[in-house]
Amino acid sequence: MAFGAIIIGDEILSGRRQDRHLAKLIELLGARGLKLAWARYVGDDAARLLPVLRESFATGDVVFSFGGIGATPDDRTRQCAAAALDLPLALHPDAEAAIRARFGDDINEHRLQMGVFPAGCDIVPNPYNGIPGFSIREHYFVPGFPVMAWPMVEWVLDSLYLHLHHAEDYVERAIVVPDAYESALIDLMERLMHDYPDTTVFSLPTVASESQCRSIELGVKGPAVSVAAAMEAMCEGVSAVGYVWQERA
Repeated sequence: MAFGAIIIGDEILSGRRQDRHLAKLIELLGARGLKLAWARYVGDDAARLLPVLRESFATGDVVFSFGGIGATPDDRTRQCAAAALDLPLALHPDAEAAIRARFGDDINEHRLQMGVFPAGCDIVPNPYNGIPGFSIREHYFVPGFPVMAWPMVEWVLDSLYLHLHHAEDYVERAIVVPDAYESALIDLMERLMHDYPDTTVFSLPTVASESQCRSIELGVKGPAVSVAAAMEAMCEGVSAVGYVWQERA
């Protein structure tokens, strides 16, 4: 089962706000032995958002969507999600109850709009202020505010996908090779990928600067036993080329 992310908002694309959701979602997944397969950024324009959601629903992946579920005219995620599934919008009774509990006598139709979701969806509880998000077809729609969105994502992962936590035999290990050139390590990398076909070898070079020397982070990811064997062969191969390596911190 793959996990994806859709991060929505003109303010992200214009630079008025810096996205923090992608790094946090990777962190939350990683802490549970899970990993992110893909991510997309899109603005609030319905003409662009609608096809993104249609494609996402067609994947069958578990997807977290951040932003655009408020009641202002520029928030179009709820409407586009409904249109992508050919569903009507309807005031969710549990969302209505939560909104009325939050605002009491200060309720109005604009606030109730925050509980208008695609028909047949479930709500995602919001521990910060009680205004829920919604879920449908294993897509989880949460606000753009990190203080609300991140606890809601954790609730989804721990309540609905606990059975997937640390279920996959997958690890990543790496070493750092200072003052190295990738060209001198390509033959080694190709040999490792041939000898350990169930793993993936990766190389992340660092460009030299005034404060940092040139280096390469060289690693392997995949099943734990295969990664351990591949890493042993990698370390021996790096030493054979004449480089000194160190464990990645």
